Amino acid sequence: MGKRGGKKFGGGRGGRGGGQRSQRPDYDEVLRTNALFQSYYEELAIVNHTEIDDFWIALRRDLPNSFRFTGSKGHAIPVLQRLKNHYIPEITSIEFGGEPVEPPSLIPWFPDQLAWQMTTPKNVVRRFAPFASFQKFLVSETSVGNISRQEAVSMIPPLLMDVRPGMTVLDLCAAPGSKSAQLIEMVHGGEEARLRKVLAQKKREQVHNFEPNGRIQVEEEKAETEESPDDYLDDGRTTGLLIANDADYKRAHMLIHQMKRLNSPNLIVTNHDATIFPSIKLPSEPVPGGVTPRGRYLKFDRILADVPCSGDGTCRKNLNVWKEWNPGNALGLFATQVRILVRALQMLKVGGRVVYSTCSMNPVENEAVIASAIDRCGGLSKVHIVDCSDALPKLKRRHGLSTWKVMDKKGKIWRSWSDVEEEKKKNGLEGLGRLSEALFPPSDSAERAPFERCMRVYPHLQDTGAFFIAVLEKKSEIRARPEAENKKIEPPSSIIALAEEIEAKPTDSANPVEKLDTLDAIAPPQANDYDEGLSAAARQNKEIAPSAGTTSQKRELNAQADARVATKRLKTRDEVDEPAPQGAEDRQVHWPPPPGALLDISRPSTQNSPPKPEQPSPLNPQQQQKKRSGQPFEEPFIYLSPDHEELQSIYSFYNLSPSFPRDRYMVRNASGNPVKTIYYTSTLAREILTENQGKGIKFVHCGVKMFVKQDVQKVGVCKWRIQTEGLPIVEGWVGEERVVRLWQKKTLRTLLLEMFPKVSGDGWKELGEIGERVRDVEMGCCVLRVDLSEGEDGFDERLVLPLWRSLHSLNLMLPKEDRKAMLLRLYNDDSPLLDHSKERFDAAAGTVDTAVNTPPEDDVTAAATTQEADMVVDDKNNGNGVDVGDDLVLPSDEASVEAQDDQDDDDNGGVAVAGLGNDEVVAGAGAGSGTGEETIGTSMGV
Repeated sequence: MGKRGGKKFGGGRGGRGGGQRSQRPDYDEVLRTNALFQSYYEELAIVNHTEIDDFWIALRRDLPNSFRFTGSKGHAIPVLQRLKNHYIPEITSIEFGGEPVEPPSLIPWFPDQLAWQMTTPKNVVRRFAPFASFQKFLVSETSVGNISRQEAVSMIPPLLMDVRPGMTVLDLCAAPGSKSAQLIEMVHGGEEARLRKVLAQKKREQVHNFEPNGRIQVEEEKAETEESPDDYLDDGRTTGLLIANDADYKRAHMLIHQMKRLNSPNLIVTNHDATIFPSIKLPSEPVPGGVTPRGRYLKFDRILADVPCSGDGTCRKNLNVWKEWNPGNALGLFATQVRILVRALQMLKVGGRVVYSTCSMNPVENEAVIASAIDRCGGLSKVHIVDCSDALPKLKRRHGLSTWKVMDKKGKIWRSWSDVEEEKKKNGLEGLGRLSEALFPPSDSAERAPFERCMRVYPHLQDTGAFFIAVLEKKSEIRARPEAENKKIEPPSSIIALAEEIEAKPTDSANPVEKLDTLDAIAPPQANDYDEGLSAAARQNKEIAPSAGTTSQKRELNAQADARVATKRLKTRDEVDEPAPQGAEDRQVHWPPPPGALLDISRPSTQNSPPKPEQPSPLNPQQQQKKRSGQPFEEPFIYLSPDHEELQSIYSFYNLSPSFPRDRYMVRNASGNPVKTIYYTSTLAREILTENQGKGIKFVHCGVKMFVKQDVQKVGVCKWRIQTEGLPIVEGWVGEERVVRLWQKKTLRTLLLEMFPKVSGDGWKELGEIGERVRDVEMGCCVLRVDLSEGEDGFDERLVLPLWRSLHSLNLMLPKEDRKAMLLRLYNDDSPLLDHSKERFDAAAGTVDTAVNTPPEDDVTAAATTQEADMVVDDKNNGNGVDVGDDLVLPSDEASVEAQDDQDDDDNGGVAVAGLGNDEVVAGAGAGSGTGEETIGTSMGV
């Protein structure tokens, strides 16, 4: 949703334990009334008078719980079918008060039946066992990325962006990431089906021994109707990119925690103030004749500006809005909202779309922002509002407001700017300081935008929260008018008038002319109130920020915090957007380079530090930075040569197809050597990271973990195992030598339930159809393919899982969360997992302790058993808030030497994101959504 910030709404979100629950506020005691709130919106007449009672009744009801299935993942469809075929019938069978309990229901306007909501009261949910089972299902499928908890209205903005594969997309205010997750799903739309088609074709051509990862037929048919030739430029892989930005560093890591479930190599996370988001440089194209190539800067096809707002549309969920709403919230945020929208339009390609959204009903934050941004960007000939009335036909909505009134911070309502000016003349500025002409509807009908094309969603229409959405299209290049200029600016006084005034002033050397009214009219004086250490946007935000007591904002404007982490002093200045020659990917430039492009490269992670003398260093400039107290530090992104010896060993061991890209592998350490983890990114992500290294762009995350080093005692075994996150990307290109095939449910259930089942001796005989294969396969990582098969014990969906063959045993390299989710989905089984390594470890430890001269073969046995125990220890850590992406492996001896090797191996960056609720983090302008998007299970009442 739009971002509501700062103070906690509703306190902690503990479990059902008595201590936790006693600390939570009793929302039943919160009075859902606010005289100013109600009087303002009734005066505005935002809904018809015949609907007003229904509007207020709905606004005072609790909000339904809603969730959606991941549209880009083939496995989400079987999960959806399990909801329909198993859990809904179970819930429907319950009766309460003599009436059937209402099961989860479809959200009718969301495509492909992927979004659902549940209105069952918490006292009913807590009383009946089927709801406990349903909640386990939601939690487990959320943990593996098949389900996302998200408020219904928050799902609307991405759906209106018309994102297609191959597009570059920017989410300016992204955390905690539910809308970013929607966007990255759209960027990857149809990718699984395209890859299957490409791999099948390559198999037919017998270029390599491929076995494509199967996907459901429905998605393949969808891709056939929507694909274009450009979709196959990278063998079916999407060439698009999403940059998800957040101004608050902690919330940026919360965003990463949410987005990593989707395992996208086409995602970059940045940490910048959205009002001054720096332009991103692209590699220059070669120019014949020795001419210096012109710089290229990334422009976006689609931008989402889900901006910080007062959040009064969330009062069904955030009940403190009723207590703390005041008109000053919206007035204080207006300038920041306009800056974000103008900056978005500057970075947009001609013909591209910006979707502007808030979870506020206040026209000051909505229609007034749209009008002001369009005005600053040159008017309706440059930017126009897209008519989306035909989009989402089952969504009930209302048109934007064509006229509105403004309430000042004292609660007085003003009909027009002329009334305010008249009051100022009579009684001064008291109480009117935040009012400006831009807050009111344009007085000139010729300048009035078609606000009826904007979209307003109200709670009584379809039992949702309130929301505002506007879709803007850039018609031509723009030169945004400087913010300092008034909306209505009079023609400059003539030079003759200025000369006449100078001549009329009596001057002498002792009394120079101190003030010239005509000169002030031509060039209004600027107050030099630069605070030391604050960026321009931080100073502006400081001037307009709400009072310290404001708590009902979508997000606090923590501009000073942003200044501390920004990259140098990013000056707010207008950009000249001139057409440039079209490049290969039509990703064109801002010219001259905007803020961030020409920054000092010596300290990219600090903004206001004084420059230091350059010192020679063998490392890249970004690698020279040292962590300073109170400042975030990120390891650099260093790409590996395709010929690196570690990569060569991986190619050979897995017999990777030469068609799979070899120039997209990356590490995150200053040495640039693969010590523990190797990441994989898209081509465009690589170009952006390498071109902007050390130039002031604050990159926080990029890349999917593809290979992780595993301790291996046996000589000649590849130490790099395929990480769970990267397996879907690479599995189709792995040679048959490292593939194990399974087709019986009984065998997979054994592997899911039992950790380290024995293979040596006669153990392999208990492993069904894979027994002989795993007995004979060489030690190391394998790809386990679960093939379609008929019969009661067969599979109706294909699965691909990472498998580790150790010296004496076998193990699925999955976090416990993934194991439990699959057991629940495939077998309706929530049995505890069995760990076979414990007794072997204890026995081996006893043997090692008592033996004096241990034979060499026993040394190997003990070492292998110790390796199993190490895997178990690390797996257990995953159940304790540790990022499940770092599952099942302890650092090798080499990795211990380089303890700081991989900053992203601790993607939480020291931040305990697992314990953060949406309202429990500090946020600044450009921080991400703060409402309606918490982890499943916290608000189910279970």
